[in-house]
Amino acid sequence: MKLFYADHFVLPLPEGHRFPMEKYSRLRERLTHCGQFSREDFAAPAAASDAEILRAHDAGYLRRIARGTLDPAEQRRIGFPWSEQMVERSRRSAGATLAACRHALVEGCAANLAGGTHHAHRDFGSGFCVFNDAAIAALAMRAEGRVRTVAIIDCDVHQGDGTATILADEPDVFTLSLHGEKNFPFRKAVSRLDIELPDGTGDAAYLAALRSGLEQVFAAMLPDLAIYLAGADPYRDDRLGRLGLSFDGLAARDEMVLQNCVDHGTPVAIAMAGGYAREIDDTVAIHATTITTAARFAPALRAAVLERAARGSAPPAR
Repeated sequence: MKLFYADHFVLPLPEGHRFPMEKYSRLRERLTHCGQFSREDFAAPAAASDAEILRAHDAGYLRRIARGTLDPAEQRRIGFPWSEQMVERSRRSAGATLAACRHALVEGCAANLAGGTHHAHRDFGSGFCVFNDAAIAALAMRAEGRVRTVAIIDCDVHQGDGTATILADEPDVFTLSLHGEKNFPFRKAVSRLDIELPDGTGDAAYLAALRSGLEQVFAAMLPDLAIYLAGADPYRDDRLGRLGLSFDGLAARDEMVLQNCVDHGTPVAIAMAGGYAREIDDTVAIHATTITTAARFAPALRAAVLERAARGSAPPAR
């Protein structure tokens, strides 16, 4: 399974910043030494181009990001200080989801070892999100003629508000967000399907809600591609999460999403999304389990995607 990673993902931040930036390098290190992946499985993504970004984002916003002319309020809303490294990291993270989508359409599954920046709206960034990689990728795959329908399955603990607003007028993109009812953002957007969970929701209730959500997604459409935001932040010891999932519950979540993709012959690109556990190693362990679980499902996904293509129910991959 191809894993897209760039050293640009690790952005230098001021001392004491609350975003756990080092989780990305730790995740790559853990996967490199787990014995399940070879050096050739890791690939550096190209940066997303202006044309790719502008399908999802306003030209003025992209210009302010690129030139460093955001006003102080815009910068605070993003949560990262502006730098050239911030711009490059954001382009590369979006590029990694684009690359994962293109590869998944051929091989059944691929992953961005960052991404999931679902709070970025068309004309502003928010919540540590600059460019919305899932929206950029969904619109790119459709514009390139690779797919007609896309499902974005967002299992980050926070609502994918930016994804919902950017894709609100795209009937062939189904946005599912399974998130904490009382968590950020406090003014929610409207996804195609929002499933809001009370504080403290544990494994059983979460998995039942996810099962219902997935049934509704695949009843509404047979997606040509799924983009899965596998946030680590529903974990019970996440500083920003407020839900009550265990390691086993999160692993079962991953398996449920991936099995649904196998059952429907839908290729899946995975992004890591959020994770703010009190112990950063817990976040890394959750993300690593998502990737190793996906690698275990990868042969079945590839076979199912090929079978669906042979039946003529999926567009040809390019």
